[in-house]
Amino acid sequence: MASASRPERLMLAPGFSISRLVTGLWQIADMEREGRQLDLDRAAADLEQYAEAGFDSFDMADHYGSAELVAGRCLKRLAARGRPAANVLTKWVPEPGPMTAGVVRAGVAERLSRLDTTSVDLLQLHWWQFENPAYIDAMFELDQLRQQGLIRHLGVTNFDTHHLRVLAAQKLPILTNQVCFSLLDRRAAGQMSDFCLGHDIRVLAFGTLAGGFLSERWLGKPEPTPGEVSDWSKMKYKRFIDAAGGWAAFQNMLSALGTIAARHSVSIANVATRWVLDHPAVAAAIVGARLGETEHRTANLGTFDFALDAEDGARLADALSGLRAIPGDCGDEYRRPPFLTASGDLSHHLANLAPVFTSTPVPGRLGRKRVASGSQWEAIAGYSRAVRVGDRILVSGTTATHGAGQVIGRGDPAAQAVYILDKISASLMALGGGLGDVVRTRIYLRDASSCEQVSRVHGSYFADVRPANTLIVAGNLIGDYDVEIEAEAIVDAP
Repeated sequence: MASASRPERLMLAPGFSISRLVTGLWQIADMEREGRQLDLDRAAADLEQYAEAGFDSFDMADHYGSAELVAGRCLKRLAARGRPAANVLTKWVPEPGPMTAGVVRAGVAERLSRLDTTSVDLLQLHWWQFENPAYIDAMFELDQLRQQGLIRHLGVTNFDTHHLRVLAAQKLPILTNQVCFSLLDRRAAGQMSDFCLGHDIRVLAFGTLAGGFLSERWLGKPEPTPGEVSDWSKMKYKRFIDAAGGWAAFQNMLSALGTIAARHSVSIANVATRWVLDHPAVAAAIVGARLGETEHRTANLGTFDFALDAEDGARLADALSGLRAIPGDCGDEYRRPPFLTASGDLSHHLANLAPVFTSTPVPGRLGRKRVASGSQWEAIAGYSRAVRVGDRILVSGTTATHGAGQVIGRGDPAAQAVYILDKISASLMALGGGLGDVVRTRIYLRDASSCEQVSRVHGSYFADVRPANTLIVAGNLIGDYDVEIEAEAIVDAP
């Protein structure tokens, strides 16, 4: 078999073709730790070599150190030599808060300035706290900038299936969702892939080589000490290995990969990457580059020299049976325990985010507090979104009403249920509680046919809590809603 001379390409959208191995620049942040600074021109020259070899799609973010500056200089170098332009995929990671047109435009303007370009090929939004629904406002504003030509395509990163559904229900043109996906972390192979395939969204897979752990370097080796896991990427994926069953189970899988790699005369990394790329929802895998330090372009081309067959599949299935599934849905590592991130536990970061709602005392009622969500009907009808009396919190019937009256998830009961439960969660948090304190929920449906999909959403939020629940088909709910939910919680003493 002839060796591939260029990586495979995929037409992700009309006029937008990317390499199926995207060059990830997150390692720049690690290389610039403790005040170190890259030589930007030298790094841009190194990155230019990736583009010349066909690895001309670069993924970065606003918080990847100087990555955007390096990519911008690389684009200028290519243009000066009359070479084809590279594709720029970057991310905007704002702190949750009001997403006005000015805030969003400023975020995009900074990306354009750092990249020294007039348009970003793919702008991906990351959002920390889904209880704050301003990610919807951010995406609508980003779409306005897309229509103005400042952005060619929109994507998201680390969105779970529920909240990708919310955006899709708003008819926003989401092209991609960038999530962790590897033989070690197979969450994206389930409901995420199913949803993306049904909504013309493609997965951009990162973590495909688990920070380098999926390679010959670690085959047959003893478990590394903390000192041997020194860069942020390896710290993160060692946590994934521990969560998936530990070093022995990982070595069993790595041995199977080694056998398959030897059978096809390729590397373990090639096999691990090919497995991810073979999933129909996956557009590309993102492979990190440490510019000026290591270079694996030629080795990575081996990914396109072979195909996995039935014998390989059976061997992998046997090895994977010894690994535990990573808990939760895609992106949960940034929002829920066990927080399998480079920095470990993020609960301190999430706890410091500004609350979505603010509680106020109820006049003349000592110790009683209430929350208003801003609905015009709260003042008209004289009610609160939620009220706390002692250790009890009661949340009013809640619909998927956003802002001044926009219905979120119109015609999609599951999307409405997601939005509603996020709003209920935000109300509880403002009063010192949380979803874990809920003891009763009541669900009102317009149509019995939505019973299962809404129940599945409810189950994903309350699987560990199991509150008392009543589900009622109420017929024509007031307003253009398919679902309404109310909740009661008891906040136990610490």
